[in-house]
Amino acid sequence: MTVEFVLLVILLAVAIVVGIMLYKQRAKAQQSQAPVQSTAPADPFATTTETEGDPRGIKAGDMIDWGNERTWIRGSLRLSEGGAVWAEHFLEVEGGRRWLSVEEDPDLQLSLWSARPDLDLVPQGKAMEVEGTVYKLQEKGSGSYRSEGTTGLKPEGGLDYVDYEADDGSLLSFERFDHGSWEASTGKTIMPGTFTIYPGS
Repeated sequence: MTVEFVLLVILLAVAIVVGIMLYKQRAKAQQSQAPVQSTAPADPFATTTETEGDPRGIKAGDMIDWGNERTWIRGSLRLSEGGAVWAEHFLEVEGGRRWLSVEEDPDLQLSLWSARPDLDLVPQGKAMEVEGTVYKLQEKGSGSYRSEGTTGLKPEGGLDYVDYEADDGSLLSFERFDHGSWEASTGKTIMPGTFTIYPGS
């Protein structure tokens, strides 16, 4: 065994020791900079919205519990106009058609509507009086729809709408699909937490 070989082994051992020390120092520095994760207990069944279930995910077959009444979603319309998208969900109820509209503009907006075939009206002007209430024009436009479940409409098509609102928050809306007749509806804004969603199978 030559002196040169012994020196080479010693140098190699020193290099390995120095490398290990540097690696440990770097790992310790990174660990001290890592964010401390919270270990606080969390409820695995907690909901992420104020409503039990996310209204943006409602679909045909879901059950809606209003507290004293349970209804089922028969079908949904997915509506779009430009970059705006919203949904109308048709409810299984006695005594007429009702639906729930869900929109983000930008906050979540929920409205419950009742069809009013008894109102022989078409949208006109910046204000309309219906049953003693004056409604002011809020928005109108044209877009497209995609139908899911039972809606009475084609799988997809076009719509026109005109929306009015009264000073007390009451809503009046006109819609027509595929250039058909105007359909009038009255509604009201409802708050998140008003109902519970039970997803269908």
